[in-house]
Amino acid sequence: MSPDLDHGGGLDAARARFGGGAEAWLDLSTGINPEPYPIPHLSARAWATLPDRNAQAALRAAARQAWSVPDGAEILAAPGVSALIPRLPYLAPRGRVAIPGPTYNEHEAAFRMAGWTVTAAGGEAIVIVHPNNPDGRLHSETDADAPLAIIDESFCDVTPDASLIRLAERPGTVVLKSFGKFWGLAGLRLGFAIARPETIARLADALGPWPVAGPALAIGTAALGDADWADRTRARLARDAARLDALMAPHGTCLGGTTLFRLYALPDASAFQSRLAHHRIWSRTFPYSDIWLRLGLPPAEGWPRLEAVLA
Repeated sequence: MSPDLDHGGGLDAARARFGGGAEAWLDLSTGINPEPYPIPHLSARAWATLPDRNAQAALRAAARQAWSVPDGAEILAAPGVSALIPRLPYLAPRGRVAIPGPTYNEHEAAFRMAGWTVTAAGGEAIVIVHPNNPDGRLHSETDADAPLAIIDESFCDVTPDASLIRLAERPGTVVLKSFGKFWGLAGLRLGFAIARPETIARLADALGPWPVAGPALAIGTAALGDADWADRTRARLARDAARLDALMAPHGTCLGGTTLFRLYALPDASAFQSRLAHHRIWSRTFPYSDIWLRLGLPPAEGWPRLEAVLA
């Protein structure tokens, strides 16, 4: 992937421009849960040995249960969804791929790099981000109608009832699931592809025998199996998203998002980003819009600081 692609994060660039050490900043530019899943005790074996088949199978079983994966689909764990995206265009002969935008731009970059022609509609493949990043719009089953259909559900764990996971057993369909967003452990680098066995076999061959580290297997298995934590977290995220909308109401219009990030229309998004940055609060703007600003949720201790700046 090109280093020039637009992403959240970029705190190093913000610090270079506005100053301050990393610990001084409140980074709201990503859509990562600011209160992550508590890391369980890890055995020395998880660190010291190659990941074994039992640990991999346990993670897949927890994922199948958590996401209600249909019986006709298999699950592949990978070191983040970003490790899977560049391999997806090679699942079919190159042609035209529809990627409705604006949306997460790694998919377009991957397909272009593989020689595909990217269009807004029509083609031999389609990629939908569900819910979409950055506006949170949801897609329907009919939107994923192409011989190769990629459904990126990286943010769908906040709205599990909207999931299109049932399509994962359909030939040519791949559902992507992120672990770092909802569970708040992006540094763990864990993501999943869910598809028919023959598709998963091709992706698995490309990743090699030990794509996921032992500690990630253990933490992922525990987190995916903790339904009570997930329920409590969804309720908290919904409250916090509403709280953020109320704070931003005097400044702009909420255009949507998910309960992990909110998208606002402002008169001058760049100026507002700079205003926040002078207080060591980093936000997300977009190269294709002068008025869009995206904010993630702050951790519990960050709310008073954000409220003071937005008052």
